[in-house]
Amino acid sequence: MNHSTPLGYEMKFADFIRMCAELKAKGVTQMVVAYPWALGDTYEELIESLSRVADAGLSLHIVAPKDWPSRN
Repeated sequence: MNHSTPLGYEMKFADFIRMCAELKAKGVTQMVVAYPWALGDTYEELIESLSRVADAGLSLHIVAPKDWPSRN
């Protein structure tokens, strides 16, 4: 299977991409996001974000409060 970055991903997730690079450069090993949907609105965006987290060698933690309603 060939991997291709979703159209417009780099612009939409520029801050996320920059954060992955900065954390890797600083030797940080863990990334925290507030909500799962911060990683993408579509399956393709989610997979791209998870791939970038893995490529940066980061562990991912999602800390949405339990009382926050799911967006699913």
